[in-house]
Amino acid sequence: MAASPSNQSTLKKEDKKDESFFDKFTTLGKKKKIKEANELTEEGQSAIDSPSSPVKAELLPQDCILDENEERSMVEPISKENPQLKELIKVLLDWVNDELASYRIIVKDIEEDLFDGLIVGKLIEKLTDTRLEVAEVTQNEAVQKAKLRTVLEAANEILGVQKWNQQKWSVESIHGKNLVAILHLLVALAMHFRAPIRLPEHVIVNVVVVQKREGRLLTRTVAEELTRENEHLGAKFERDAFDTLFDHAPDKLNVVKKSLVTFVNKHLNKINLEVTDLETQFHDGVYLVLLMGLVEGYFVPMYSYHLTPTEFDQKVHNVTFAFELMMDSGLPRPKARPEDIVNMDLKSTLRVLYNLFTKYKQVE
Repeated sequence: MAASPSNQSTLKKEDKKDESFFDKFTTLGKKKKIKEANELTEEGQSAIDSPSSPVKAELLPQDCILDENEERSMVEPISKENPQLKELIKVLLDWVNDELASYRIIVKDIEEDLFDGLIVGKLIEKLTDTRLEVAEVTQNEAVQKAKLRTVLEAANEILGVQKWNQQKWSVESIHGKNLVAILHLLVALAMHFRAPIRLPEHVIVNVVVVQKREGRLLTRTVAEELTRENEHLGAKFERDAFDTLFDHAPDKLNVVKKSLVTFVNKHLNKINLEVTDLETQFHDGVYLVLLMGLVEGYFVPMYSYHLTPTEFDQKVHNVTFAFELMMDSGLPRPKARPEDIVNMDLKSTLRVLYNLFTKYKQVE
């Protein structure tokens, strides 16, 4: 039997009466949050579209909900179409997939597949032949970030990135699927482990940085360099005498090392410096710079290099500068990369020092 009009009216009133004050408050709160998110999105989009930012970037609501002084960054859409950036992503994806083939892992999307630390963790385990103490599968965001933090701490230790150094990647940026941060991390790992790949050179992308100050969203555009020159990491050079010494004649290698120590100390002793360990004492580039000045007979201005480098980039700068001084003196470009010296690769250090010894052994 159908309900009468009066009964229907009574039912509606009862339903309305059952809605508690808490329900109303919760609903109002949700509406307010949605409204705030929409307003922030509009404000952020307006800031991006302003004359100070000529290229439009797509902002998601979560990109605009920031705490005071917090900032987020995103690649400009036009930069994502850069053929060099696409090539860099493809080369890195192919490398990661080649390394992880034994795990039956296939990475298809560099942002979506690497953010939780699982793939990066497996990659580090494969490259270092070690095992990280992390959970295999994690769905909870807090657990994912804890796992990612462990993975990035391992990566930073391997790469020699100091905790106080301003890193190009972080737990928040990687987990937030920040393309630039993920690429910086992969490029650094590929360089450190001399991946058998050739990265496109001078890949630069425009990044829009959004920051909240005094309640307002401000934007700026930054040109971010992802790769530098000549990063053909695993290029195979012809074997030389040092390859033979390391592989077959360790006793003769020690003789060569002693000769090089004697050579460098003959010059460094002039300024009250002495070398006892070739592998570690040249890794920050300072002694290389000073040695070049001594054998060439000139003073190297201290503003040209970092006298007490503590950060990886500072050490790379010093070694790069020393290489430039060598080439200015007529020596060929060293086969080693500056990063090889900084990472205390003994064979690379010996090659560089032997070239100096060959040219300057008669210099008093």
